[in-house]
Amino acid sequence: MKLILCNGVQANVTQLAALASVNYGHFTTLQVRGAAVRGLKLHLCRLQRATQHLFGSRLDIAALRAQLYDGLAAFCQTDASLRITVYATEFDFRAPLRPVSVDTLLAISSPSVLPTVAVRVCSVPFVRSLPDLKHVGTFPQFALRRDALAAGFDDALFVHDDGRLLEGTFWNVGFWDGKCVTWPEGPALAGTQQALLRVGLEQLGVPQIVQPLRHADLGRFVAAFLCNARGQQPLSAIDDHLYSVSEAPMALLECALATQSWQSL
Repeated sequence: MKLILCNGVQANVTQLAALASVNYGHFTTLQVRGAAVRGLKLHLCRLQRATQHLFGSRLDIAALRAQLYDGLAAFCQTDASLRITVYATEFDFRAPLRPVSVDTLLAISSPSVLPTVAVRVCSVPFVRSLPDLKHVGTFPQFALRRDALAAGFDDALFVHDDGRLLEGTFWNVGFWDGKCVTWPEGPALAGTQQALLRVGLEQLGVPQIVQPLRHADLGRFVAAFLCNARGQQPLSAIDDHLYSVSEAPMALLECALATQSWQSL
């Protein structure tokens, strides 16, 4: 079951057609449990910053939070998956600087979590356009993930043309050497789950480093993982480099995440 609302009411064909025909906007996805979200402020800040960047206007956060609260009530469940898309039905690509009011599309569906099974990923040369924004131009991610699946992998890990490891299709990647977590440096989306884990690991006193990583560095680590709003998942292989899957690093990430509070909608 899915509920789709635009500006707080049932979305109509005109509103949906505007987003489908002009692929300009941005979004965030989050998991709701008990009408609360971990990292809610991170998601709202992401939306606010991207709205300013793409439309030159401020997003009404108070109005959006009211829509989230009412939308969850209409969904009749306190646990849900929620995607918030910000776009503008009046946006004209022929006059992109013309001021327009933004619209918010809420897609509410059943809650979701990442599977615990380890995944194999292949490296692919690719850098997302405007990588610091979670925008709706997602065709390359879907196409490259499809190619990875066709090649016998589970997903794709993007690599800069200078060889730096960046990010996955819809996830961040991290590495564990037994003592320290290393995050790759490069043009990539700063994930909300990644931010929660970084704060949590810091609170636990676990060392962290952000540095350029290349394929030749993979042997420095004993484990690797991916993370997004649905959780964390171990990696068993990046291309031909294999990792043993251990419960210890994943348990550490869960402990780090548990330090972060839930924020009511």
